[in-house]
Amino acid sequence: MQSNIVGSNIVSRINPTESGAKATPNGKLNKNEFQDVLNGFQQPKMIENQELKPQGLKFSQHSVERMHSRGIRFSPEEMQAIENGVQKALAKGSKNSLVLTDKNALIVSTKNNTVVTVMDRAAMKENVFTNIDSTVMV
Repeated sequence: MQSNIVGSNIVSRINPTESGAKATPNGKLNKNEFQDVLNGFQQPKMIENQELKPQGLKFSQHSVERMHSRGIRFSPEEMQAIENGVQKALAKGSKNSLVLTDKNALIVSTKNNTVVTVMDRAAMKENVFTNIDSTVMV
């Protein structure tokens, strides 16, 4: 378990009083209280026996730079189609997927819900896609 890494990220984003934990006078949680808060974040919340979907794709810094340099933008409809495709790939057990749209290609880490890179048709020509285990056409 990566409690040191995960823990430092969670502590910086939560308010201990909102989670029901009591902070010490110095504003920190004791070990048991922190573990209780951490356990709450690790367990997926359920609605009608279905796990909640992630709140949209994340974009790596690299992918954002590529989008800016290549003038790539996605409409809300395109983003919805891409997100649906990523969810389908994840449901099939994919870890890294090539998502193809009409004009662009995205390499997505489905397990992290993160777009790793983006390219347009011109950049796709004569390109070899490696380290993917699925392709989704949206």
